Amino acid sequence: MPFSPFKLSSSILRAVSESGYIQPTPIQEKVIPLVLERHDIIAQGQTGSGKSASFVLPILHLWSQGRGEGKGKIKVLILTPTRELTLQVAQTFETMGKNLPKTPRVVSLIGGEGIGDQLYAIQQGCDILVATSGRFLDVLRKKQMNLSSLEFFVLDEADKMLDFGFVEELDMILDSIPPKRQNLLFSATYPPKMEMIAAKITQSPIHISIKSEIPTVESIHQRVIEVNPENRGPLLRHLLTTEKWEQVLVFMANKRASDNIAAKFRKYGFSADSFNGDLLQEDRIYVLEQFKAKKIRILFATDIAARGLDIDGITCVINFDLPRSPADYIHRIGRTGRAGKSGLAISFIGFNEYDHFALIEKRSKIKLPREQIAGFELIGTPPPKVKGPEPIKGKGKSKKDKARELAAKNTKASGNL
Repeated sequence: MPFSPFKLSSSILRAVSESGYIQPTPIQEKVIPLVLERHDIIAQGQTGSGKSASFVLPILHLWSQGRGEGKGKIKVLILTPTRELTLQVAQTFETMGKNLPKTPRVVSLIGGEGIGDQLYAIQQGCDILVATSGRFLDVLRKKQMNLSSLEFFVLDEADKMLDFGFVEELDMILDSIPPKRQNLLFSATYPPKMEMIAAKITQSPIHISIKSEIPTVESIHQRVIEVNPENRGPLLRHLLTTEKWEQVLVFMANKRASDNIAAKFRKYGFSADSFNGDLLQEDRIYVLEQFKAKKIRILFATDIAARGLDIDGITCVINFDLPRSPADYIHRIGRTGRAGKSGLAISFIGFNEYDHFALIEKRSKIKLPREQIAGFELIGTPPPKVKGPEPIKGKGKSKKDKARELAAKNTKASGNL
């Protein structure tokens, strides 16, 4: 199915074609018509499924139909969890709207840049505002931003926003925007807290969940290599030399580790850099542009890169350090194998990571063979497992005792009625 049956404007369809898109993804097939019909939507789809375009395209179409003359007014507000996703969504709006008779004025609000300059850009005329929730609230508190004309409210990667205290911020955000608006929530997962957020935002959404797509874990070839911690660096250099991967994203546990190993690999002659939250915003943008342009082959990153970054052509993802949770594992490996393409993900594990990776496998419903590379074999013996202290009898009440006490209280309460 091509994009033409959606009845988007010819200007938008031309931009879609110029961007190399031939046919919509499953989530786009379902969501675009519903947005055009002005429905509130809660859409769940795996990473790399094309969620951003599923709201960018129809919103641009509806916006262009109602665009009046004069200075732009904020009609669209998109909130995201990270600076990188904010800039990416803003770029998508600009790219897909470039051929419209009146091009939208898109403003990004992110931390790490001057708030005064961002507020000035809004006041000069803004049609579409894309922001991280924290910086949006910073600007909102200045009370110099008019949101009375808002028509579309979008949360992108809503599940990740829960990790950043978004629930506490939501009431203030909702108080600042008109109650009559179209609400669109997009998420890779749907944890219980999402129900609370959704209920505050919209009362009658249409739920879309794409189950027919091939799960990320099936579309990506996953390998697990056993190696001692001190040999992970040498093993990675060996693999980079022998496997000839073009673009490699390596996940590290923390900022310092990503900086240190990138510097070390550069000394060995590899084109490498680090990407983490300590970088200034202009440096983060520069590094990503260099990586996308294939001027950097290996990017050592913290989990800041696990969500929202859509970089075509990542050949391989390496879990140099394992992620903290199974959900983060899925988001990490989802940086390769984008939009139905095949990809490769490799995890390094030693004796100390055995149990944690087994939990990741269980939660992800996968079971992967362990392998070792000649010259980098895992040596030594697993550390003994230490059991926790046995429960001391008599220190706590049994379930039966608690049940008897509750029954006695209920009987007494009934007698007092």
